[in-house]
Amino acid sequence: MRKKIAHILLGREKQITKDETVLQPLPHKDFRFANPFIVLHHMGPENIVPGQELRIHPHPHRGFSPVTFQLQGEGYHKDNAGNDEIIKAGDVQWMFAGKGILHSEGPTKELLKNGGTQELIQLWVNVPQAHKWDEPCYQSATKTMQPEVLKQEGVHLRLVSGEYEEQTGPMKSFTPVTTIIGEIQQGKRVDIRAVPGYWTLIYVISGSVNINDEPVSFHHLAVLEKDNDQVILDAAEDSKILFLSALPIEEPLAAKDNFVMNTEEETNQAIAEYKNGAFGTLEF
Repeated sequence: MRKKIAHILLGREKQITKDETVLQPLPHKDFRFANPFIVLHHMGPENIVPGQELRIHPHPHRGFSPVTFQLQGEGYHKDNAGNDEIIKAGDVQWMFAGKGILHSEGPTKELLKNGGTQELIQLWVNVPQAHKWDEPCYQSATKTMQPEVLKQEGVHLRLVSGEYEEQTGPMKSFTPVTTIIGEIQQGKRVDIRAVPGYWTLIYVISGSVNINDEPVSFHHLAVLEKDNDQVILDAAEDSKILFLSALPIEEPLAAKDNFVMNTEEETNQAIAEYKNGAFGTLEF
């Protein structure tokens, strides 16, 4: 039976550094969180001119996983847990901040030198209280490592995490999280099944689709009801979408600055520890 759409949320501009502005459909003034999905940022597409300097300098995280879907260009990640990697268009990186990490991120030196287009999505995925103080870790997957699902002519959707059509996405998570990203050609129909009781969200990166007969255009996030299991996508234009579905984390939630914890005391503790230097240092 088809799911109903509970909210359609337009991404609003949010300045995250003096040089960087993103679209943020989640959290939204009309809907806060779909725990474990806490924040969704869409950066770009941004034209980088040759010689431009652009980088988000070292900053801390604790208690969740920042996940980056590189849509165009190249991203360079470095953290003080020893991870240092370039991801390219179609690749995904899934960093788990755990008890605390510093990282920096931005276009590669090559992209800054030669210019080009940069576009990405960053998703914050929460983890249960039992894992918030685990050691940080890092994983990534190239585009070719992500199995195609819902295959048909004109549809190119890739499974990044979770289980779908008896396949397994390469990214691992503490709780069941299914992420599917890709392109749907105008006029094509896709029938996606979600687990009843799970959060189900669809972000339209570009183009326009009808989700169970309701039009949803680019830069909007559809939050569907938890009941039922069927999601029919009809592409009104050539479109790119991100499908998210996850087992809800039914725990208290406190998100502040760059930290996602269970209580306000824990987020304030993280802020104080960062200011005191407990997160260490990072040369980049």
